[in-house]
Amino acid sequence: MALLPILVAPDPRLKLKAKPVEKVDAAVARLMDDMLETMYAAPGIGLAAPQVGVSQRVIVVDVSPEGERNPLRMANPEIIWASDELRPYEEGCLSLPEQYDEVERPTRITVRYLDHQNEVRELEADGLLATCIQHEIDHLDGRLFVDHLSSLRRNMILRKLTKMKKADPSLGQPNEAVAAR
Repeated sequence: MALLPILVAPDPRLKLKAKPVEKVDAAVARLMDDMLETMYAAPGIGLAAPQVGVSQRVIVVDVSPEGERNPLRMANPEIIWASDELRPYEEGCLSLPEQYDEVERPTRITVRYLDHQNEVRELEADGLLATCIQHEIDHLDGRLFVDHLSSLRRNMILRKLTKMKKADPSLGQPNEAVAAR
């Protein structure tokens, strides 16, 4: 497994729509494992392939308590049902370091996906897991959590990140730079 570079906004690659995976083969399974290692090292609770510069519809998520691991690996995740009830949650993102804001999303969802063994699965999720899955699926469609905010708030955050990237060229670098943060 390898640590991958995490793209930092406003990188234009984060705004592209990812392509579906034909099947979860050895290469896609390896990508999922590398993404999990990268996510844990960052540290984070979710990561989408576009965030590591791969335009494929692949996400990994793990919202289990610290010290425990219960990762989900999903290819071609699709929300097939969402509750009408919405819940605000303060979101952050590995591609928008140190930036947080409240986003309102459906409280419960059902998602269909291919797992790491290429099996079709459906999962009912609520709370933090539902929020995290929706956040990561947004990445697959070229959307960031700041796209749910007012243009004023979004532009403030993106300007801060541009300044951070100029001040710290290691942002978005793999391996030692990620592990050092």
